[in-house]
Amino acid sequence: MGFAQRFDHVGITVADLDTVTAFFVGLGLEADQKMAVEGEFLDTVIGMTGAATEIVMLRLPGSGTTLELSSFTRPEHLPGSSDAPPNELGLRNVAFEVTDLQSAVDSAAADGYGLVGGIGEYEGVWRMAYIRGPEGIIVSLAERIQG
Repeated sequence: MGFAQRFDHVGITVADLDTVTAFFVGLGLEADQKMAVEGEFLDTVIGMTGAATEIVMLRLPGSGTTLELSSFTRPEHLPGSSDAPPNELGLRNVAFEVTDLQSAVDSAAADGYGLVGGIGEYEGVWRMAYIRGPEGIIVSLAERIQG
């Protein structure tokens, strides 16, 4: 028997919390109020002394699973690779099912976020694309093909 009871959230550390939040809101997620976290709890959990962060939790309407965006005000964040390829080790993408893939891709492009590759089709069931969002975050968008 395992210990996990449910999937709760995925956390992504970002430099520009407002820009990344706006990107995910543009995809249809709803954002909670930004909150500041610091003190003994944070220091203990992340293993750093004197840390401070701002956090925004986002979720799809009607969903309990959340996406946590965090931006550290202390200590200074460390840069990551904003153009990491999809096969680089580590968390590589966040995935969402969408109702209209082409419109979602067009909307992201209008905001300056482009495709990593192209729009692919899997066995006549899914159309899928990777978008490189702000700070290099790869977002996988998939649309079920009506058949």
